Amino acid sequence: MTTTVRPRALDLFCCSGGAGKGYDLAGFEVDGCDIADRPNYPFAYHRGDALEYLAHLIATGDIERYNLVHASPPCQAGCSVTVGTNASKGWGGAHVDLVAPTRELLDVCGLPYVIEQPNGRAVIRKDLTLCGEMFGLGVLRHRNFELGRWATAKPTHPRHRGYVRGHRHGVRREGPYVAAYGKGGGKATVPEMQHAMGITWTDVREELTEAIPPAFTHWIGTAFRTARQEVFA
Repeated sequence: MTTTVRPRALDLFCCSGGAGKGYDLAGFEVDGCDIADRPNYPFAYHRGDALEYLAHLIATGDIERYNLVHASPPCQAGCSVTVGTNASKGWGGAHVDLVAPTRELLDVCGLPYVIEQPNGRAVIRKDLTLCGEMFGLGVLRHRNFELGRWATAKPTHPRHRGYVRGHRHGVRREGPYVAAYGKGGGKATVPEMQHAMGITWTDVREELTEAIPPAFTHWIGTAFRTARQEVFA
């Protein structure tokens, strides 16, 4: 009898596991790391600084247990809300940008990797841009992905079916998508966010607003396995 060994993904800055769940659906064993306590994370979990943990795995050789590293470093320094609306209103404060140091360690580790960031000024290659409309979701949730040491074709970005529901710049609009961030102004409720993104294992608003839909990394994980099928056959 042939035993199939599932590839293993390291999910850095994992929050509640939106990205990790997608890799699980794509057939990966998943281990997460986040600096905060994440009791809702549905896979093996290490609490600690993600970059310190990655450096430790590299130094000890334990990084060799993994086939792919996914990293979603804090995005507030470069996301469109921070550099757009918040900046114009004078809201918010300084935010740490960990994209560059994350990439440096990922280059050292030698494994294929994925860096995820929202639209904005984050300095990453936009090798992929994924949108909820590609997967029939109730959010748009555009995210950009830099792929290191592997590549795949970019999917077509379909035309949006309408507006995101809510108030923006004094105008109230209805639409087929909900805003899975913030509060008030027609923003999504917790049950609406869960349904729109396909995330059922946490009902913590902060975790939902930070998450990406598992459909995104399900697609990426499947593309990675297809690109490396000779390894995982």
